[in-house]
Amino acid sequence: MREQPEQQAPPVQRLRIRYAKRGRLRFTSHRDFSRAFERAVFRARVPMAYSSGFNPHPRISYAGAAPTGSASEAEYLEIGLAEVVDPAQVHALLDEALPEGLDVLEVVVSAGGSLAEHLEASHWRIDLADDAETVAAAVESFLATESVLVERMTKKGLREFDCRAAVVTAAVVPREAGGSTIDVVLRHTVPAVRPDDVLAGLERQAGLIPAQTALLTRVAQGPLDEHQGTVGDPLAV
Repeated sequence: MREQPEQQAPPVQRLRIRYAKRGRLRFTSHRDFSRAFERAVFRARVPMAYSSGFNPHPRISYAGAAPTGSASEAEYLEIGLAEVVDPAQVHALLDEALPEGLDVLEVVVSAGGSLAEHLEASHWRIDLADDAETVAAAVESFLATESVLVERMTKKGLREFDCRAAVVTAAVVPREAGGSTIDVVLRHTVPAVRPDDVLAGLERQAGLIPAQTALLTRVAQGPLDEHQGTVGDPLAV
């Protein structure tokens, strides 16, 4: 009989981490980031807890990763540790070990429960070269429609879904440097509606075709206040 693997001890502490994807690192895929993060915890000598089994892995749980190509100020993960450590020390060690552009912003002790359960919505900023008046008219038409169907290729093939249903709020403001910004809050749904899906919906509903490639940035991710249409801090709950 094959010898059974050694059972690893459960984590004695869990830390939740908020990090950013900035600049050219926005093109980092989730798989690339997970590899970079595992190398970072090894270099930083963070006392990770490991899973049991024949191929133990460090206990890292990722939640709500942004699409490749979009920047983000609100990416989250949770790590399980074999020792109790100072979150501020882990913050400093990881920020030093990760490449510039993958920046650790906050490290707190887990309050328990599931981190993913607190990630109900995202606040996105869509920066466009188009003038605010044109974009505002397109957004107004989009919001006045009950349903806007778009298509996107997924792992299961081409899927059609309603991108309008996920939009909680959307507002357009002019940019000082020219162009405009759409501030949009998206409810997390299945399948997930992304900001590029909203752009596809604006094209389909109002004929808006951006003059240049849009810059997508996730500003916040967390619990949704349905009444205010705002996104809260998942590390504060």
